[in-house]
Amino acid sequence: MGCQYHAPTDQGADSFTVAMPRLTVGRGTLREVGERAGALGISRVALFTDPGLLHGPLVAIVRESLAAADIDLGIFSDIRIEPDDESVERGHAFLTDGQFDGVVSVGGGSVIDTAKAALVLHCHGGKALDYFAPPVGQGKPISGPLLPHVACPTTSGTGSECTSISVLRINALDCKFVFASPGMLPDVAIVDPQCCDSLPANVVASTGFDLCCHALECYTSRAYTEHPKIPSANARQYIQGNNPFSELAAREAMSIVGRYLERGVNDASDHEARDQLMWGATLAGIAFGNAGTHLPHAMSYGVTHLMKDITTEGYAINSPFIPHGISVIVNAPSIFRYTAEATPERHLEGAALLLADAQGATRDDAGEVLAKRMVSLMKATHMPNGLTALGFDEGHVAALAASSIRQGRAIGNAPRASNQVDLENMYRGALRYW
Repeated sequence: MGCQYHAPTDQGADSFTVAMPRLTVGRGTLREVGERAGALGISRVALFTDPGLLHGPLVAIVRESLAAADIDLGIFSDIRIEPDDESVERGHAFLTDGQFDGVVSVGGGSVIDTAKAALVLHCHGGKALDYFAPPVGQGKPISGPLLPHVACPTTSGTGSECTSISVLRINALDCKFVFASPGMLPDVAIVDPQCCDSLPANVVASTGFDLCCHALECYTSRAYTEHPKIPSANARQYIQGNNPFSELAAREAMSIVGRYLERGVNDASDHEARDQLMWGATLAGIAFGNAGTHLPHAMSYGVTHLMKDITTEGYAINSPFIPHGISVIVNAPSIFRYTAEATPERHLEGAALLLADAQGATRDDAGEVLAKRMVSLMKATHMPNGLTALGFDEGHVAALAASSIRQGRAIGNAPRASNQVDLENMYRGALRYW
């Protein structure tokens, strides 16, 4: 493709596929949900949302829009923040009982991911665990389309409205895993920045760091040409490694984080900053939805697996709970110090897009320059000071690595290979930053 990073390799992929929903972005666009749903042929919609939004103004806007389009609805709000397979089973039962012909999801990544996974079970049967790759599940293929899905994010981080994946906690294993299929991509995404106006600062920070890591991980992930060639076009996943399209979106998303994250967290009245972060989250979702993440997300699952007796300001959720964005960012500086050895130029470019002070920096400095900028953003937005601030210490390092080593897809997408000992060293480096 005219870029050394994507140079052909023996037995590697020689093409990539890009997909995204029909995307509408702008203040007030939540009122378009009814018209968009009607254009998809939906006459009776299942509205997925969470209990905290159920009686609020955003869901009210969507309900009014659907009513104006003469679309009947039923509401499912029995959704767990950081969803699990049991909440998906409940969503599946709701879809089966309600005779719906489409879904609208209004919420953060937990709501949208629950809707995606429930649609898979509704349209193709089985249990959630069936669709996860071995050895976790059976690797059951999703062999056909799902019902039409209009996704409306209400946080500026996950980008789930633009991805073909669902991240769920498997309760029997007490850990989060990912399953993916091109069919899980929503048909329409409506991104209305007014949804973030009332978010607490800590929620904007957590979701903003999820956005940040989506973009950085995508940008520094292995090139698609280094992944095995998939002979069947229909079997090709969108989680395929860095490609020329994904890096375009990732670069702009990182630039938005560098310019607007601190402003959006520290001043709720700064609509420009929060609008930009909402747009950046969607861009990062498009980027990693067509490339994949790597070690920061893989290692975040060890944190949420082993967390104990902790809650997080801004989230009315019982202990133990660590928001996804925080579980990702606490390890990220340590991880990028490790991965920079493989692709130092990419790491330096990422640091520059985040507005790091890289004057005079060399290839050997790449990991440290990027890590220091991430740490400065963490401090400026009041994020926890590494794993110790979440209740972990040296005695947890081995168990954290043993948990995360199971995330083979994400680990294999990193630019530098790692084993369990390497993961232990990265967790050890993430215990404290300042």
